[in-house]
Formats: sequence, structure tokens, C-alpha cells
Amino acid sequence: MAAVEDYCRQVEAYLCRKNDGHLIRIVGPAFEQVCGWAVRGVPLNVAMRGIDRYFERYYAKGPRRRPVRAEFCEADVMDVFDEWRRALGITAVDSVGATHAPPSQEARRHESLPAHLERVVARLTALRAGEDRSLDATLDAIVSEIDLARAGAKAIRGDARQTLIERLRALDQQLLDAAVAQCDAQTMTALTAEADADLAPFRGRMAPEAYAQSRRAAIDRLLRERRRLPIVAFE
Repeated sequence: MAAVEDYCRQVEAYLCRKNDGHLIRIVGPAFEQVCGWAVRGVPLNVAMRGIDRYFERYYAKGPRRRPVRAEFCEADVMDVFDEWRRALGITAVDSVGATHAPPSQEARRHESLPAHLERVVARLTALRAGEDRSLDATLDAIVSEIDLARAGAKAIRGDARQTLIERLRALDQQLLDAAVAQCDAQTMTALTAEADADLAPFRGRMAPEAYAQSRRAAIDRLLRERRRLPIVAFE
């Protein structure tokens, strides 16, 4: 229970910072709700990304009118948690042990392939303009290849489309491999420890092979966030 209470206190502190120091107490129903996040295995950094997502949408509507409370962020936290589980290949497990398969890939796809390519090029170009030059060669190569693909992306169909999708997956792995190659041992150790902490609530229910795969995916995801790398693959 102490670990759950600490989780709630950290969410509370994060909400206070996001609310410019306004004190947000997680008590009563809100405490039960955030405890539920912890019990479900929502990693703290995933909960924080869900809170961030709510804040981004809230600010997009105009000037803030009231402090944001944990209750308002529930849907976004669960959405980010679902995305995190899908990325790591983890099946949802509820408090009574029932499992639920994630939605099909087609059902959750919203962005068109041309729009995806435009967004990826914009993100990679922004990275190329940053202070860190360690990935310049890889970024240049990927941007050049995607630029060529964009020209015919609206009309591409069938096998040609599938070939492009598979190539995007390979480019995504190329980008991650380049980022891994630039990491020092201390950074990789820290990322691995964070991945193990995030996966701890699920480890006892996963086969060794599944855990190893999810662990690798978790490390990749954390590295992607640290380096602000876009997802090149079209999933």
C-alpha cells in the first residue's frame, strides 16, 4: 500500500507543477481513482504523459479557467496506457485477472499514409535543426527517402503500398539503432532500469520470451522519448 500511496503523492506533485503551483489534493474519490491507475500497472511516466495530453487539449481551447484535477485526466491516462501496452505487446489485465485483446490495427488507425509521411518529415527536419548533430547522417538519409516516397503516396495501392509500409518499419528500426549506437553505457543502464520498473506489475504474468520482447520495446520507447524521435513506421 505504501508504494500505491507514494504513486498518488507523485501524481499529486506533478499536477501541482502543471497547475503552476496550485495545490491539488488527491483525496477521496480522486485518491481511489489514482490508486486504480497504480493497481492496473499504469507506469508513473505514462500517467504523466496522459496528464500532459489533457493539459495540451485544455490549453488549446483558450485561457485556462480552473485548475486541472486528476479526475479530469482519467480518459487521457487510460488512452496513453493503452498505447503504451500496444507498443510493448502487453495484454490488458484488469483487477480480477480477465484479459482483453487490444483493438485491431485497422480500427485504431486514424492518420492517412500521406499525412503520416508529412508529419514524419517535419519532425525529422526539426531534429536535424537542433543542437545535437550525432544523428545527422541517419536523419538526412531517412528524410531523403521519405521525400521521394511522398510524391506518389496518395495514389499508391496494393502491393506497392505494403512494400512502402514495410520499408517505413525498416527505417524506423534504422533510426532507433542509430540512437542506441550513440548512447553511452550509463544511459542504457538507466533506460533499462526504468523499463524494468515500468514492466514490474506485469512480469509475473508474462512468459520469459514475451517479457524480453516487451522489455526491448520499452527501452526503445524510452530512448525514443529521450531523443524526441518520431515513429517512422506506419502502424
